[in-house]
Amino acid sequence: AMNSRDGRWAYTAGLVLVRQKPGSAKGVMFITIEDETGPANLVVWPTLFEKRRRVVLGSSMMAINGRIQREGEVVHLVAQQLFDLSGDLTGLADRDEEFKLPAGRGDEFARAGGPDPRDKPKPVVAARDMFVPDLHIDTLKVKSRNFH
Repeated sequence: AMNSRDGRWAYTAGLVLVRQKPGSAKGVMFITIEDETGPANLVVWPTLFEKRRRVVLGSSMMAINGRIQREGEVVHLVAQQLFDLSGDLTGLADRDEEFKLPAGRGDEFARAGGPDPRDKPKPVVAARDMFVPDLHIDTLKVKSRNFH
């Protein structure tokens, strides 16, 4: 979305990384979000900020509809609409079932479709007795030091 040309409408979503509202910016909020393609810089004008204050300040993940604004190498998405997607994020975190691979691991032919040795529980290593009786530690002389 952020590689679109100046003035194009864009729709994106991502995790909120940073919110900044500099005193010199006359009430403009700058938000940095990140998706799988990288970071994106959002501009939220004061009117939208007041309308969507809860979303702007409370979202850990949000979707944004806006216009691309390019100034040289700097690209901003000027937000027109904001949506809180934090509920979707917590839904991901709450999944407690183990993630199963949808396809095989690619070596079924080599093991003739039998059980995968990587699925077996790891053997517990038995504790070893580290005492070695012939070191004569009791005969070592260590000079004591006074660190005062």
